Amino acid sequence: MREFADHFSQLSARYAEYRPRYPEGLFDAIAAASPRRRRLWDCATGSGQAAAPLAGRFDTVVASDASRQQLHSATPHPRIRYLAARAESAPLRERWADVVTVAQALHWLDLPEFYAEVRRVLVPRGLFVAWTYGVQRMGDDAMETVLEDFYDRVVGPYWAPERRLVETGYRTLDFPFDEVPLASPPMTGHWTLGQLLGYVSTWSAVAKCRNVTGVDPMLELQARLEPLWGEPERQRHIEWPITVRAGR
Repeated sequence: MREFADHFSQLSARYAEYRPRYPEGLFDAIAAASPRRRRLWDCATGSGQAAAPLAGRFDTVVASDASRQQLHSATPHPRIRYLAARAESAPLRERWADVVTVAQALHWLDLPEFYAEVRRVLVPRGLFVAWTYGVQRMGDDAMETVLEDFYDRVVGPYWAPERRLVETGYRTLDFPFDEVPLASPPMTGHWTLGQLLGYVSTWSAVAKCRNVTGVDPMLELQARLEPLWGEPERQRHIEWPITVRAGR
């Protein structure tokens, strides 16, 4: 089992505050594809962005993460039990879960070890769902050019190699399950400039750039976006495309 790469513990509070919220249509699709809705394991839950809406559709949700700091920022819910645990060694009994989910985290896991754990924990023909989202779309060429340059040039050298798996929408990942067609609408938000900057500040490459260079790259990004945004409290529509891999 490879070493846990902790990219987000130092960002846990900002992660919980600024990460966009997944669309309800995604969770409706997961529930509709599951014959039983008793027990769900949300693995690498972070601060529970997926666990909370899933708890509205399943009787019991166990949400685990290797980072205790991330779990500390999670919102309590009567149907969720948060656990600090590696994805590859969950403290769950065999054939416990009707569904296993992984939101924006499959690329960080030791896949052979994790897939073995998924098979152990799932009931026969249980559902496994993983999804990832790409770079935001704003419908404004000037701002998208600035953000693309920031992503590629400014913090590009600090992305972990696993980021490439996100960029390809998980299509290059080994996925040894019988695939199930499951689609999601995009995530959307109407954000102020401060919210957008808060979100970008949670990127793992931003944190690494800051730690390595001693310079906060967000200052340059803010200076470049402010003249394009207009009033800082103006809200702009933003979308993130979601790609889903699901199987039994």
